[in-house]
Amino acid sequence: MAGNRRNETSDERSGNMIFEPILEEGVFRFDCSAEDRNAAYPSFSFVDQKARETPLTSGHKAPLYTPTFQCVMGQQIVNIKLPLGTSFYGTGEVSGQLERTGKRVFTWNTDAYGYGPGTTSLYQSHPWVLTILPSGEALGVLADTSLRCEIDLRIETNIKFIAAGPYPVITFGPFASPTDVLVTLSHAIGTTFMPPKWSLGYHQCRWSYIPDARVCEIARTFREKKIPCDVIWMDIDYMDGFRCFTFNQEHFSDPKSLVHDLHQSGFKAIWMIDPGIKCEKGYFVYDSGCEKDLWIQTADGKPFVGDVWPGPCVFPDFTHSNVRSWWAGLIKDLVSNGVDGIWNDMNEPAVFKTLTKTMPETNIHRGDDEFGSRQNHLYYHNVYGMLMARSTFEGMKLADSNKRPFVLTRAGFIGSQKYAATWTGDNLSTWEHLHMSISMVLNLVIENDVLFKACQLFYAIIL
Repeated sequence: MAGNRRNETSDERSGNMIFEPILEEGVFRFDCSAEDRNAAYPSFSFVDQKARETPLTSGHKAPLYTPTFQCVMGQQIVNIKLPLGTSFYGTGEVSGQLERTGKRVFTWNTDAYGYGPGTTSLYQSHPWVLTILPSGEALGVLADTSLRCEIDLRIETNIKFIAAGPYPVITFGPFASPTDVLVTLSHAIGTTFMPPKWSLGYHQCRWSYIPDARVCEIARTFREKKIPCDVIWMDIDYMDGFRCFTFNQEHFSDPKSLVHDLHQSGFKAIWMIDPGIKCEKGYFVYDSGCEKDLWIQTADGKPFVGDVWPGPCVFPDFTHSNVRSWWAGLIKDLVSNGVDGIWNDMNEPAVFKTLTKTMPETNIHRGDDEFGSRQNHLYYHNVYGMLMARSTFEGMKLADSNKRPFVLTRAGFIGSQKYAATWTGDNLSTWEHLHMSISMVLNLVIENDVLFKACQLFYAIIL
């Protein structure tokens, strides 16, 4: 049964590696053993779980590059040997150079304010490597696990993945070009959602415009100075005490009129929503979630409480369909105010006043069977942001099925491009960060995450 993880103390099964062709010609699934194949957790990256689980029965060739597996103290170590002269790309939203050869990355979604070129974990997790072989052909490699994973590319002839096992490794190719690899990858993990046309225009965003009159002033000034601008973003200060799905009655008393005025001037409006829900009786979102028992729990079965912008907060357990449906309903009601797009922030999930910047790994999620059922936060951490973005996306579709939703997310996992564009997080107003943003978004592109927002110029000002 999926999810029956074991604590291995040796590599006794390392010589029993099995592989099978899946999806289409040139794509292979590798597992440490037949036993591990049966015990592997479900996939969060594949659009269709059956595509990863169903082998092709005919019309395929043998793989050219095969990994080796070791199982040591519960960790599955995977190595793929490649020719001298191979170069590495990918690994998703990580700072540093475009070419990843020589780099080591850890997939663990982290609130990484002010990250630098040596930061090894940012806001999203993408256990994916694109290799360019000396022949010019390209090979893609996916470690299909949501758990914390080390991607070691410090030896140019070797890809190494280390994560708690068991998990499969999927190879794509080698094919004639990187484009061929990415096309095949898209058949597995899906393509970027079709965005509304206006979202491809010019955006104006900063850490809050207060009050609504200031928003109108910004919009008016753009038009007076004939500076192209299509979208204005609203940060959390529009809320009543940072309570999600509320509006500050002093500063944003009539959001419908504000959005109407922006629309009249040719602007769209995007509004922020965080996952942290203020613990306060009488606050309708909190009361509703408590009544329906929708929060992530501590190991002893109580709702987990952590500090974020509103103070003490509880967190929706997006791993369960009941929670996602509830959240989608809240988004639908928010959109009725004329909201054009939703900005999901703090969804690593970020938690203040903790050394880890997130919630305990021992917290409990009561997930759907298709996701792996009841598991601790260690298992679901890296996909929490993606599942929140999915819930938000579904809420926008619920509000108006004839409109293309627009969702932006800070946290994500490989495959989250199906639901949301990516925001590269809290950068600084330095030339170094401008340089880093270029390679970062290019590496997102080479795993089919083609819609993104990098703060230019910039999230934080350095004086």
